[in-house]
Amino acid sequence: MKTAVKTAVKRKAQILAIDAGGTMTDTFIIDENGEFVVGKAQSTPEDESIGLLNSAKDALAYWGTTVEEQFPQLLAGVYSGTAMLNRLVSRKGRRVGLIVNKGMEDFHRMGRAIQAYLGYSYSDRLHINTHRYDPPLVPRELTRGVTERVDLFGNVVIPLYEHEVEPAVRELLELDVEAIVISLLHSYKYPHHERRVRDIAKEVMKKVGKEVPVFASVDYYPVRKESHRTNTTIIEAYAADPSRETLTKINNMLQDHGANFDLRVMASHGGTISTRANELARTLVSGPIGGVIGAKYLGEKLGIRNIACSDIGGTSFDIALITQGDLSINTSPDMARLVLSLPLVAMDTVGAGAGSYVRIDPNYKTLTLGPDSAGSRVGVCYSEGGVDTVTVTDCHVVLGLINPDNFLGGEVKLYPERAYEAIKKQIADPLGLSVEDAAYGVIDLLESQLRNYLESMILGKGYSPSQYVCFSYGGGGPLHTAGYTKGLGFEDVLVPAWAAGFSAFGCGAADFEYRYDKTLDINVNDGASDDEKLKAGKELQAAWDELKEKVAAEFEKSKFSKEEVDFRLYFRMQYQGQLNDLEIEAPIEAFENVDDWDALVNAFEDTYARVYAKAAKSPELGYSITGAIVRGIVEVPKPKIPVEPFAGETPPKEAYLGKRRVYWKGQWIEADIWEMEKLKPGNKIKAFSIIESPATTFVIPPGFETYLDQHRIFHLKEV
Repeated sequence: MKTAVKTAVKRKAQILAIDAGGTMTDTFIIDENGEFVVGKAQSTPEDESIGLLNSAKDALAYWGTTVEEQFPQLLAGVYSGTAMLNRLVSRKGRRVGLIVNKGMEDFHRMGRAIQAYLGYSYSDRLHINTHRYDPPLVPRELTRGVTERVDLFGNVVIPLYEHEVEPAVRELLELDVEAIVISLLHSYKYPHHERRVRDIAKEVMKKVGKEVPVFASVDYYPVRKESHRTNTTIIEAYAADPSRETLTKINNMLQDHGANFDLRVMASHGGTISTRANELARTLVSGPIGGVIGAKYLGEKLGIRNIACSDIGGTSFDIALITQGDLSINTSPDMARLVLSLPLVAMDTVGAGAGSYVRIDPNYKTLTLGPDSAGSRVGVCYSEGGVDTVTVTDCHVVLGLINPDNFLGGEVKLYPERAYEAIKKQIADPLGLSVEDAAYGVIDLLESQLRNYLESMILGKGYSPSQYVCFSYGGGGPLHTAGYTKGLGFEDVLVPAWAAGFSAFGCGAADFEYRYDKTLDINVNDGASDDEKLKAGKELQAAWDELKEKVAAEFEKSKFSKEEVDFRLYFRMQYQGQLNDLEIEAPIEAFENVDDWDALVNAFEDTYARVYAKAAKSPELGYSITGAIVRGIVEVPKPKIPVEPFAGETPPKEAYLGKRRVYWKGQWIEADIWEMEKLKPGNKIKAFSIIESPATTFVIPPGFETYLDQHRIFHLKEV
């Protein structure tokens, strides 16, 4: 654990985990005993390696050691960040050409109707005049069509007109495209046409002496839904492949400082993959995933199976559910207002964080929060060229909740007087409120919104908060934990002492894992013959075998043999005619006989009864297998959860820092200030208290108390 005093104990760093967020870059460094330290520094979007290095130096300073001494001893490094997503959102990717079916040249530009209102509030979704489409990643003038048609069963209706491919490729090359994407209808059922277009394109490039990367969707995402598949393959060419340069720059920086490993990246499905992976778009949304994986790992160690994950950073509030120890995977998520075909840990994200902008709606004279934020510039109170618009952090400073002299351990000074003047001018005076009441109203509004989001997500899935333990983390999480969990009735509310670096902790806890998916259409009626069941099982097994080879090939890039990989088989199944399928881990190692089919069906029906209801089971409809999935895992070192002896309820005197005036519910009150790192297991802290750490602040308001357990996890209780 990170302590406030530099330690003289000789350390040997083993794992470096990095979470480069929009505001802060966190590093989580684990030693040979599984003990860890957390570092924090401001993000540097123009060159993420700078913020990473500063964060690592901050972490290692608490061990009394240096980057130069520790990096050569590291065995592994895991990165999660937002560089690729930022590239996509800001539309600063490659110039990409697209080849599709003739007659379908406009389908990418038109998109799916849902893309016109993705990311909108409920009220804005209701009004069609607010809907808009973002510019397509590939403009119409860089799209070409070739004649061919395959039906949804994989039958060739019109053969590929190969003579149309060469002129299409030549035209795109003359338009100076930097990559070419190929996406044909139903290619996941019949991949040969796409691969033939790919091969012809490469031949043409050799003829004209100009080569650019070619991305055929079947080589990357052989799955149903052409808009999702096409968008995802375009992102691979547009943003993911260019982002290898960012990852290469980080990898080179690490090696320049003595590191001897190849960097891994947090992937959307919850594992980590190599920077040389074929499908790098899987790392598009890696940051928030780390926190969920960390919560799952911590829950497994503590014996907690139902977890509501809540992460407040500088820009967003991310929430996810872990039920019966399992994560939910969304195979058709949306990101940057695009529908995608990526296996993504199911999460809900709201643009409301500690750096979110606060404004007054000019029409209704009401407060609005976000969704945009100040990012690494924090707020008006920031010392070096902050922003002009008030942020949530400005309100924290004015209310006395944050110590302006202890932001990032005092490395960055905040100026309350700047925040005060900005809140007065932009919020308080227009609303006819005092500055303090306006600031408190912002915090109260934020926490009520977050509470509603969290409760509605749980209730919407048919569960109750009382069935879950809430994990609160992120740099801004502990500031608001009491506010957004109040009255929800969680079984327990946990705040790890390393909450500020929890997503990086999750990266360190993640497996080295590849996942590949393939769409299938296998239908077996109720009461089917043994021959029909065997035929279905053999088709599923063939898909598993194909995906296992793809997974093994990825691990070979990192010098792991097939024998070292733990392969786990999954399938997606639904009742015939229903709309939603379920992802289930196969209870068999390989399909060999009719009994194996029955085992698959039983696993599906057990899961179906748990997710929906036992009475909803409908075997008379028959069964459809809609997908095969293979996950390959290689064991890697992981962090050890700290265990410290209990020291009684009374905190040590050296942990007490004094009192500070805090504005709360219309009055100034004296709050006790405690130093988080000096509190001992068993210590109980009552309201009103503020527990400070260089990287985060934990507020204990009236009506709450907390105690620290032997794992250095705070338990927040309503009293």
